[in-house]
Amino acid sequence: MVDHPADRAWIDVERYLSETLVKSDDALQQAVSSARQAEMPSIEVAPTAGKLLMLLARLSGARHVLEIGTLAGYSTIWLARGVPEDGTVTTLEFLGKHADVARSNVDRAGVGRKVTIRQGSALETLPLLEAEGAGPFDLVFIDADKVSNVAYLQWALRLSRPGGVIVLDNVVWNGTITDARNPDADVRGIRAALEFLGTDPRVESTAIQTVGSKGWDGFALAVIK
Repeated sequence: MVDHPADRAWIDVERYLSETLVKSDDALQQAVSSARQAEMPSIEVAPTAGKLLMLLARLSGARHVLEIGTLAGYSTIWLARGVPEDGTVTTLEFLGKHADVARSNVDRAGVGRKVTIRQGSALETLPLLEAEGAGPFDLVFIDADKVSNVAYLQWALRLSRPGGVIVLDNVVWNGTITDARNPDADVRGIRAALEFLGTDPRVESTAIQTVGSKGWDGFALAVIK
């Protein structure tokens, strides 16, 4: 993401909203700091987006959540807080190092009993979940490699119930998605995913732009018919 002259104002507003409405706690702060200590990229969702995931889980009455892309478990903690005490979050993480850090973080946050972390390529793990009879999931949060976005969406539809919610993160990518000739694989993956959501008759979808500490980006929201 490139810098924008309004970045400072965006970040100041985000900080104010986070301090006023989100009120991060030690477990969440530790999840972020542990990611920095493990030299992970600073790509976890913003605090306001994390709490939005929790509220979406509650609003949708989600009991079983699937997350594709765990990183250090920051968004996983929010999702686990959004499901009831007997609810579950199944989260998929490619790298073993990241999965280990995430396990420590969700346990420290007191939600470890709700969370199952599956380590490995998501495109290999998702068929295993289907074979194991996992789900149906009520909410799916996708925040992984953008090239595989369409495949992740297809799996989300296969593993979710009618009325289920799908959230796809990072769909604006600093505005680059408007350039149909952009050769970047991430941009092409995001555009393909948005076009999929806009044409597949099984879902109703929209997208929201966001600005803040993560730059100019956004997320798509879909409900399965």
